[in-house]
Amino acid sequence: MTIQTPPPAPMTAGTARLTGADIIAARLAAAGATHAFGIPGGEVLALVDALGRAGIRFELARHENAAGFMAEGLWHVTGALPVLVATLGPGVSNAVTAVAHAQQDRVPLIFITGCVDQALAESYTHQVFDHQAVLRPLVKASFRAAQGTEALVVDKALAIARSGRPGPVHIDLPIAVAEAPATTLPTPPPAAPGAVGVPVDLDRAVALLAGARRPLVLAGLDLVNESAAASLARLIDRTGAPLLTTYKGKGLLPEDDLRVIGGVGLSPKADALVRPLMEAADLIVLAGYDPIEMRQGWRNPWPADKPVIDIVAQALPHGMHRATMTLEGHVGTILDRLAERLSPAPVWERGEPAAVRAAFRRAFAAPDGWGPHAVFETLRAVAPSGTVATADSGAHRILLSQLWSCDGPRRLLQSTGLCTMGCALPLATGAALGSGQPTLCFVGDAGLEMVLGELATLRDLAVPVVVAVLVDEALGLIALKQKQMGLTRAGVDLGLSDFAAIARAFGGHGATVDDRASLAREAAAAFTRPGFSLLACRIDAAAYEGAF
Repeated sequence: MTIQTPPPAPMTAGTARLTGADIIAARLAAAGATHAFGIPGGEVLALVDALGRAGIRFELARHENAAGFMAEGLWHVTGALPVLVATLGPGVSNAVTAVAHAQQDRVPLIFITGCVDQALAESYTHQVFDHQAVLRPLVKASFRAAQGTEALVVDKALAIARSGRPGPVHIDLPIAVAEAPATTLPTPPPAAPGAVGVPVDLDRAVALLAGARRPLVLAGLDLVNESAAASLARLIDRTGAPLLTTYKGKGLLPEDDLRVIGGVGLSPKADALVRPLMEAADLIVLAGYDPIEMRQGWRNPWPADKPVIDIVAQALPHGMHRATMTLEGHVGTILDRLAERLSPAPVWERGEPAAVRAAFRRAFAAPDGWGPHAVFETLRAVAPSGTVATADSGAHRILLSQLWSCDGPRRLLQSTGLCTMGCALPLATGAALGSGQPTLCFVGDAGLEMVLGELATLRDLAVPVVVAVLVDEALGLIALKQKQMGLTRAGVDLGLSDFAAIARAFGGHGATVDDRASLAREAAAAFTRPGFSLLACRIDAAAYEGAF
């Protein structure tokens, strides 16, 4: 993308003078930022320079949207503050999808945009539009920095981004503010004591849990963002409850644990299997469950008289379900306080959870022959323990989320709120950059073609990513919906791209596979190879019919 803007004011090469941008960069570094991602333009050059002086490495992506997902991928594996930088105009509009995803998928993204000074904007209109008006519906807050407020604006942005359910915050940074001389770097405020919100009265919840003989727990994104898997495990130990998770919650308990039924969210087949269990339960505990991940079938999914305890980081009037009582605060701590007041008791004496778990495994077992099931099963067997995988949106993601077994949280990264395509490759890039370990990316052919330029980013970063492309020459999920609705097939068919050759052209390893043995051989080599490898898995889109 070519951005035509007036050149910035000249600066002496190598100057070390302190600027407003230095104050912002220092605050971000103190808050845990290690990298910033984006595409520079004239309006953010002072900021990019200051980030480097503060020890924050600026990473060049090929599109601002991808840069946002790279920042998120890094955050998932290292906890580093996710930072996205974009220049004015098209730089901002290109990043909108990543920002909307950060809102819906609860990512504390700090999005800093360059802008012209207000006086200039009154008469100079080239590439100028109101960034804040565009972004306000998508962010938790939007600020415009002014000289003398740089530290305050960043402090407010950080507090808001991380409070309650995390989300993106926008800072519009005028050129004059970024480049203005500063005398000192303000000292960051002392770290907040980390106040943990817990309702004062838990007696009613304890009584419901103590009296339940068929309790069921549904865990989700709040627990992942709190890194509170151990708290969930303690509650499961005390109650004996079986566990369902959302797709983002997969791995909160390792999925080979016999108490884990499986993931739910977008699969009607999975929903049908767990519905009898929800009906039989005499208490449902929602542990950090955020219904933004769920399809319409999860509106009011249990009977109106079912006892339900909803334990959430932030209570919102979403209208997706009802609860007997809502406990708002730090979900992990609330679970700990409940667990310490409970004693194990006999539950589910008829063994219904074990039967449903077995039915789950049978329903999504790989059929004989080659297809998406075989791809996922083969790669699960080859991928080392602890591998972080990412999944793009499409038919393959729904099936993968039912089949893929996670041995820990944040081991299957995906867009479950916004459900956008084009996210898996940059998520994997950021995750691999942070961990230094091979990351596995699942993406359809259409999703990869949206972000092919990011293969060049992979090459330049020299990070180990194994890209498994499901090549079915179609928008498979949309084609399935057209068929189910009795509509004419239209706008869903793709030409066949030679992805292996494309990977090689971008400096990676590329191979086309269409059987289990070839995939296992290529994948084993890919997980030991430096740089990126792309495995184009040719499949028939018809294999998704009835699969989930």
